[in-house]
Amino acid sequence: MKLNDPKLVIQAAPFLKQGLTTPQAMLDVIYALIPITLASIWFFGISVLFVLIASIAGAVGTEWLFSPASQRRDIMRDGSAVLTGLLLGLTLPPSLPLWMAFLGGVVGVGLGKTIWGGLGNNLFNPALLGRAFLLANFPNAMTTWTAESSGFFDLHASHFAIPFMQSDVDAVTSATPLGLMKFEQQETPWLDLMIGSTSGSFGETCGLLIILSGIYLILRRSIDWRIPAAILTTVIIFSGLLFQFDSTRYPDPLFAVFSGGLLLGTFFMATDPVTSPLTPKGAWLFGIGIGIIVVLIRVFGGFPEGVMYAILLMNATVPLIERYTQPRAFGRGDATK
Repeated sequence: MKLNDPKLVIQAAPFLKQGLTTPQAMLDVIYALIPITLASIWFFGISVLFVLIASIAGAVGTEWLFSPASQRRDIMRDGSAVLTGLLLGLTLPPSLPLWMAFLGGVVGVGLGKTIWGGLGNNLFNPALLGRAFLLANFPNAMTTWTAESSGFFDLHASHFAIPFMQSDVDAVTSATPLGLMKFEQQETPWLDLMIGSTSGSFGETCGLLIILSGIYLILRRSIDWRIPAAILTTVIIFSGLLFQFDSTRYPDPLFAVFSGGLLLGTFFMATDPVTSPLTPKGAWLFGIGIGIIVVLIRVFGGFPEGVMYAILLMNATVPLIERYTQPRAFGRGDATK
């Protein structure tokens, strides 16, 4: 057999490689977000597209600006910047000014990924970091919620507000289910939470679609099933114990799961392979920590929602978790024996 025979392949290990690539993993998540995005447009009108386009433009533009000239062609093909902008946009309120959505995309990619060294080096989830920046700097705009759109093609005048200038929201504000429960002890029916007929961020209102999209990602093996299993189990058990203690003050477990951004954060934010543990034990610890922090903030904190803070706080613990949950190397025993 000749050395250049195509049937003879000489290469270094590893010989078996997984077919899943980074662009394919990003596309899988984007595909899973399409039904959620379409549902958001159905419930909140065409204004959703303007906010999503603004946040995606901010993320992609920042990625393009800080990338080497030789890699700029691969920005759209890679899909990470598009995914960051899309996830950020789905966590924003319907009446947010477009320049704020754009700025959130800039900060999410610039401070959340580029400053750490690019894709695969960031410590915090970029989309949540962009949202945290907007919430810290523009709390009124980020906590002004509107109910379902009265007209599909209606646009909010606040979308086109001049940057850094005061603007009034041209819609009737509506409290989110978490806000109603925390401040008025009024629980929203499960059916409304499941189908999305409530006020809130674009992508967190339709719980049923988020679960189906998350199952799709698990079946595709694009995310680690242990993380959502740990988060949801912890929230159900913790909130269930509080509900048994005082059912008039604390919500039932199903309400805790379907309300707010828990499901969106569970399947699409916490499972980010860059900012979550890769070890099986670490994934369980990571998810349990998120679930505990979410319930603590929701119940005992001054803010009705805690998913964003819980994920960002646990992102910071990932290096420590992975350090102490690394499996023992094969063939290596206890040195004391």
